[in-house]
Amino acid sequence: MSDRENITDTLDARFFAPLRRPRTRRVGVELELPVWNRTPGAATDFAAVHAVTDEFLSRFPFSDTALDDTGALYRARDPATGDELSFDCSFNTLELSFGPDESILETRKRFLAYYPALQEAFSRRGHALTGMGINPRWRENRPEPIGNGRYRMLLHHLKSYSKYGGSPRFHDHPDFGLFSCASQTQIDADEHSVIPAINAFNALEPFKAVLFANSPFGDGKFLCGRDSLWSQSLHGLNPHNCGLYGVLLRSLEDLAGYLASTSIYCVERGERYVNFAPVPLRDYLTLGTVVGEYWDAAAGLHRKCLITPSPADVAWLRPFKFEDITQRGTIEFRSVCEQPARDAFAPAAFHAGLAENVAALGELLESDSVLYGHGYGTSELRSLLTHRDWPSFVDRKALSVQLQRILDLAEDGLEKRGFGEAFLLKPLRRRADALSNPALEQIRRLERGETIEAVATDYGALEGGNDA
Repeated sequence: MSDRENITDTLDARFFAPLRRPRTRRVGVELELPVWNRTPGAATDFAAVHAVTDEFLSRFPFSDTALDDTGALYRARDPATGDELSFDCSFNTLELSFGPDESILETRKRFLAYYPALQEAFSRRGHALTGMGINPRWRENRPEPIGNGRYRMLLHHLKSYSKYGGSPRFHDHPDFGLFSCASQTQIDADEHSVIPAINAFNALEPFKAVLFANSPFGDGKFLCGRDSLWSQSLHGLNPHNCGLYGVLLRSLEDLAGYLASTSIYCVERGERYVNFAPVPLRDYLTLGTVVGEYWDAAAGLHRKCLITPSPADVAWLRPFKFEDITQRGTIEFRSVCEQPARDAFAPAAFHAGLAENVAALGELLESDSVLYGHGYGTSELRSLLTHRDWPSFVDRKALSVQLQRILDLAEDGLEKRGFGEAFLLKPLRRRADALSNPALEQIRRLERGETIEAVATDYGALEGGNDA
């Protein structure tokens, strides 16, 4: 068998075989919520986090637990619903991952049970959850990964960026995964719908930046810091591994070729996670051996080792595209910052509604002249629209109208789904009218003299407020 056939078969088994079944309308939601200490200047107290976790597990039927190397629980699952409470990269970020439901409202109902219980438990310990894309205590918090093989390997890998050239190619925040937070939606797909959906949603990304930016970072001019934190990290050494697709996909074969061009940087051998210099998958599988590193817990240091690439290693391929094809037969949408808690399910409704109207969305964007047609490609437009100041060609009134047209398609799609979910789009309607988003509102409030604590408290509330 040729190397090309080998890659095609392994990619097919992992990514495409799950698409060969009828598409359902199931939606999966993952919310990464910053944990912050309400005392100004104080870091998250991990003891408080562990106490809240224990209290949550005493109240809800989450079992199937996982412990880190210190014995601290970092993941628990409800076997009946598939919901998980976990900590993403560090104990500074609590993640709620929900088992897929046909109705987003069923998922939201469980969130409205979990979230207040967690918030009340954190409050008694001087902490809180919030709906922000950057942890408000990111400077103060302990930059420590969860003590297990995966997260220790990941941070070690990202910290090795200096081996590949210096600034401005890479930023100096390799621990960004410990403080940046996303709202991720997974939509069921099949082999017929996946390519049109990826293309349409890829073209939509500049418009999504206007609606969902919520991670101001740096000098206050950049509203979606998560974009550059990913792309200018070691994950972005190969630009095919994160962000937008720079090509129009025509077929599953095109997508397979794109996946083969993304880099693999870690595998598991026995109980060891091994990381190595990122190398495109198609090249990796032709290598005889690869020099990697693993954590020797007994010695307390990283050691070098040799591994032999195997087609089975495709299981460790980790692209982080804004529109990611997964091994579960879904498209995962990764570009949205975590949203204020009261608007937490607006992104899921937005994506689920538009997934019902992919053809119409594609046609709308193909004929767009509000953002497209001014000399900029999709990636450039996404970058421009994540800044506070937009270029002069952007007609603000026309952009507002176009955003409302996009939301009309989303609302129509939600009506087709028939679960009464359209009201979840209301905050996005306000944002489209005002051409505002949570990041811009946060910056304006801080400029008016409000504290970051006041904004974080508001963005963590389930009622009140108006981020537009």
